[in-house]
Amino acid sequence: MVYEEITKEQIKVPPGLLRAVVPVERQVAATAIAVVTMGFSTDPVARWMYPDAADYLRWFPMFVNAFAGRSFESETAFITAKQNGAALWLPPGVGPDDERLVSLVLDSVPEERQAEVFAVFEAMGEAHPAAEHWYLPMIGVETHFQGQGIGAMLMRHALEHVDREGLPAYLESSNPRNIPLYQRFGFEVTGTIQAASAPPLFPMWRPARTT
Repeated sequence: MVYEEITKEQIKVPPGLLRAVVPVERQVAATAIAVVTMGFSTDPVARWMYPDAADYLRWFPMFVNAFAGRSFESETAFITAKQNGAALWLPPGVGPDDERLVSLVLDSVPEERQAEVFAVFEAMGEAHPAAEHWYLPMIGVETHFQGQGIGAMLMRHALEHVDREGLPAYLESSNPRNIPLYQRFGFEVTGTIQAASAPPLFPMWRPARTT
């Protein structure tokens, strides 16, 4: 499905919510991280990395900040006005904080599993496109509010900015259930990232569009 064919009904965004997305201000960054943490609490890859609930709640917010926190300083992080969904985008030329990620894994993952986690990161790096693009490392909706069109609202808002620049976009879907949503916005699965005992990730690419 091409982007121009998408209707409000198809992406299930209530009309009153279409403009209810705002940039993440500095004082709201912690809230955005908490929202994403809640949204990923049932994510296969996130819970493979931190299967224990207490470990997950302790360490995953730090993972979100290391993996996608540069979206805050780049002013490319977005949150719903009701603060129940957030999308942390990285603009062209900006990536995750690799040093913080390595340090976090060494601190938070049992030594016998660290090699597997690093294998996943390495596979993700090998699959990452070299072409200039926008990257969506993390998007999450609080579990209590999922299924209400909030993820679609966040995607539409950010992709309007991406399309104004005429650039492609890239993400890795860590939950197969989310793939149809991304496909409705023009993303297509380009392969499978599978490493060690981790659940698969699905790299998805969206060609450049013009508004």
